[in-house]
Amino acid sequence: MKIALCLLLFATIAYAQEDQLPNTIVPPENLPPERPRITYQPKWESLDSRPLPNWYDTGKIGIIVHWGIYSVPGVGSEWFWWAWQGEQKPPYVQYMRDNYKPTKTYASFVNGLTGSFYNAAKWAELFEHAGARYAIISAKHLDGYCMWPSPYSHTWNSLTSGPARDVVGDFVFGMRQNSGMKVGVQYSLYEWYNPIYALDKNSNFTTSFYPATKSIPELKDLVERYTPDVLWLSGDWDAPDTYWNSTDFLAWLYNESPVRDKVVVNDRWGKGTSCKHGGYLNCVDKFNPRVLQPRKWENVITMDKFSWGHRRNAHAWDFLEPKDLVRTLAETVSCGGNLLINVGATAQGMINPIYEDRLLKFGNWLETNGEAIYSTAPWKFQNDTKAPDVWYTHRLTEENDGFVYAIFLKYPTGDLVLDVPKPSRGTQVVLLGFGEVRWKPTENGMGIELPPQQAITAFLPLGWVLRISKLTNLK
Repeated sequence: MKIALCLLLFATIAYAQEDQLPNTIVPPENLPPERPRITYQPKWESLDSRPLPNWYDTGKIGIIVHWGIYSVPGVGSEWFWWAWQGEQKPPYVQYMRDNYKPTKTYASFVNGLTGSFYNAAKWAELFEHAGARYAIISAKHLDGYCMWPSPYSHTWNSLTSGPARDVVGDFVFGMRQNSGMKVGVQYSLYEWYNPIYALDKNSNFTTSFYPATKSIPELKDLVERYTPDVLWLSGDWDAPDTYWNSTDFLAWLYNESPVRDKVVVNDRWGKGTSCKHGGYLNCVDKFNPRVLQPRKWENVITMDKFSWGHRRNAHAWDFLEPKDLVRTLAETVSCGGNLLINVGATAQGMINPIYEDRLLKFGNWLETNGEAIYSTAPWKFQNDTKAPDVWYTHRLTEENDGFVYAIFLKYPTGDLVLDVPKPSRGTQVVLLGFGEVRWKPTENGMGIELPPQQAITAFLPLGWVLRISKLTNLK
C-alpha cells in the first residue's frame, strides 16, 4: 500500500512538472542571440574605444571629498607635508615652529585623525540634497596614507591607526544604502616619500618596482573590495603610462574585473595621457573651456578656492558662492561636461556648515531647474551671441523634437533678447518654476517678456531657466 501511494505521488508530481514545461522553458531557437563581449586590448586605441556607461553622462553632477592626515593640521592645503618638509615654504615652517615641538613629525598627526563624527549616511543625505548623482572619496593622497585597510600598507592605513575604521568601506556602504548615487574612489598613483617609488624615479623609471608592488595591487584591491562606479586617478605627472602599466590594468578593468560593465575612469594614467586617453577627460584641475569638446569631459572644482582639503584658517569669502556653482554648472553642461565639486572634511569627519550651506542652496536651485541639466545634451549652440550670459542645453522627447533650455544668469530689466533660437508660430516658452511667458519675434531671434523679478521672489537669484519648444532650428 505504501509503495502504491509513493508511486501515485511520484506520478502526480511528474505530471505536474511535465504540464508546466511549456510555460517555463523557452526553446533554444527562440532565445535572443547573445552579444559577443568585446575584449579590449592593452592599447590606447582599443581602450579609448570603450563606450562610456550611460549613467555618467546623464548624471552631470558629482561630489568628491578630500579627507586625510592633512585635515589634522588643517592649514595651507592638502599638500601640507610637501610644503612643510619638501619645499620648506616659510609660512608652513613658521607655523610648525610656532605651534609644535621640533620633534613633531607628519606621521604623528595621524593620532588627531579621529573621525569621531564621521557618518557616511549623513554625507549621503547632504550630497543627494545637493543634486549629486555620484560621490567620490579620496582613498589615498600623495602622502600615501590609505583610508582603507590596504594589505599593501599595513601600518599606514585608517584601520590600524587614526580612525581605526575602514573609512572607504563605510563611505561606499553609506552612499549605497542611503542614496541613489553612484560611488567612486580617488587614488594618487605616486607618493612623495615612498622609498620604492624614489628608487624607480632615481633610475629614470627604467625599473618599475613601485607599480608592481604598490599601486597596481592597491588599485585592484580597491576595485575588488568595493566595486566602485568611478575610479578617479591623480598623481600621474612624473612618469609615463608605460611605467604605471596603465594599459594592462585598464584591459583587466574593462575585461575581467567585477565592475567591467559599469565603471568609468578619468584620464590621469601617466605623463602625457591627460586630455588624451581614458574614459572621460579631466585635462587639468578646474578645466572649463566654455566651448564644446569632442569627447566627454569633467570640470573638477574646489569650493574652497585655495585648498582641496579642510582649512581651519579659511574665511567665508574664500569659498565659492552658490551663484558661482550655478554659473560653472551651466557653462560646463552646455559644453558637454560634468561638474565634480570638491569639499574637504575635518579631522573628526565633519563637512563644515559653510560647505553644507553652499551645497543645499545649489540643490534647491536644481529642484526647480534640474530638468535643464540632468539627461540633457549639448545643443548646436552653447551660448547666445546677443546675451553671452545665456547658456543652452537640449533634451529630446518622444512626443516632439524636444526642448531647448536657455539658462540665463542675469535677470534683465526689460525683455530677454536671444539671437540664437529661431521661433516658429507654435513656439512655447516656459519659465521653470513660474509658468508660460509671452515672447515676440525679433529681427534675428526672439524677445522673452519676463515677469518682474519681484514677482518670483521665491526663486533663489542664482540663475533662471527657459524651456523653449518648436524652434525652427531645434535640430
